[in-house]
Amino acid sequence: MNKLKILNDPIYGFITIPNSLIFDLIQHKYFQRLRRITQMGMSYLVYPGAHHTRFHHAIGCVYLMQKAVNVLRYKGVTISKEEEEALYIAILLHDIGHGPFSHAMEHSIVNGVSHEQISLLFMERLNEEFNGSLTLAINIFKGKYERSFMCQLISSQLDIDRADYLKRDSFYTGVAEGNVNSERLITMLNVVDDNLVVEEKGIYSVEKFIIARRFMYWQVYLHKTGLVAEQLLMRVLSRAKELTKKGVSLDASNALKYFLNNDISIENFTNTTLDIFYELDDYDIISAMKLWKNNDDFVLSNLCEMIINRELLKIKIKNKPVKTNNLEKHIDKLVSTHNISKAEAKYFVFSGDIYNQAYQTKKQNINILHKSGKIQDIVKATDHLNLKALSKPVTKYYICHPK
Repeated sequence: MNKLKILNDPIYGFITIPNSLIFDLIQHKYFQRLRRITQMGMSYLVYPGAHHTRFHHAIGCVYLMQKAVNVLRYKGVTISKEEEEALYIAILLHDIGHGPFSHAMEHSIVNGVSHEQISLLFMERLNEEFNGSLTLAINIFKGKYERSFMCQLISSQLDIDRADYLKRDSFYTGVAEGNVNSERLITMLNVVDDNLVVEEKGIYSVEKFIIARRFMYWQVYLHKTGLVAEQLLMRVLSRAKELTKKGVSLDASNALKYFLNNDISIENFTNTTLDIFYELDDYDIISAMKLWKNNDDFVLSNLCEMIINRELLKIKIKNKPVKTNNLEKHIDKLVSTHNISKAEAKYFVFSGDIYNQAYQTKKQNINILHKSGKIQDIVKATDHLNLKALSKPVTKYYICHPK
C-alpha cells in the first residue's frame, strides 16, 4: 500500500506525508477522532467559517515542521533521521488530547486534567502499539530532550503550533490581520548553542507575528460572543453533571454519560478512561444539547436552548472588576422573574476575567541573531515601540446576564 500520500490543504497547497509511520499514526482511530473536534470551539457562532478541525491544524503543523527541518539542515544544523521523525510525530500528536470544543471540557466534566496531559497519555498508549517508536518524540514533547531547540520547535513563543494556528485561524475566520507569514518566519530560523534563534533579517516578521497574535486574541479567541458561548457550554456540562449526581437520568451517548457519572482527575485517568475519552467528540455534546433543551430542568433546558439557537446572554467587557452588588441585582431580578433559587440563577448571571499577553518576557524568549553574532531578546532588538507594551499583561473583566 502506498503510504506516501499527498493531502491538499487550503493554506499550504499540497502536503506530502513524510514516511509510513506518520501515515499509520494519521490513520489511527485516535488521530482520526480529531476530524470531529473543532479547532476554535464556539467561535463559529461569531465567524461562520471557523469550522476547521484539530485534524487540519495537526497536518498543517507537520508540513511546517518539514520546512523547519529542511531550513535548519541547509544552515548546517545536524538533525538525524530519528530526530527528524520524532519532531514530526511530536508536532502531529501535540493536540491529540483535546476534548470536545477544545477547551470547554477541561473546566467542566474532568477535574483539572489538561489536554496536554491527555495528549501524553495517548502518545504513551500509541508508543506501546508502535513498539517504542514514539519514545524520542515523547521526550521532545515533554521538553526533556537534551537538544533544546527541538523542544522549542514544539512549544515556545515562536513554535510550529502557533505558526500554523495563527495563519489557519485567520484564514477560516476571514480576519486578515492575524495572517502571519509562517514560511518566511521558518526560513529565518537558526540554532545557536542548541537554542532556537531568528536571524536579524527576520525581525520584522517576528514583530508582525507578535502583533498578529495580540490582535487574534482580542478580536477572535477572546471575542465576547465566543466567550459567552464557551461559558454557557461549560455551564451546560456542569449542570448536567450536577443533575446526574442527584440521580436524574439524562439522555446522552455512553461516552458522555461516563464522564457525567464519574469524577475524573489525572490520578484516576486509567486506560479504560482513555478508551472512553477517545469516543467523545463535538457530536456527543451537540446531540446531548439538542435533547436536553427539552428537559424539565429550567437551567439545563434554557442553557442548551441559548447555545443551539444562538440566543446568548448579554455580555459586557470592563476594565475594572465587576462589583458584587451589580451581580446581585441581576441575580435577584432573575430569581423573582422565574421563581428559581439563587444557585440556579448563578448559572445565568456570572462574571470573570480574560487575560492577554502577546509576548511573555519571562518565558522562553524569542531571540534575534545579529550579523555580528550578538543575540538579543526581540523586545531589546526591535525599534518597534509597541513590543514593549505588548509584553505587559492586560486583564479585562466581564459580566454576563440575561438580556
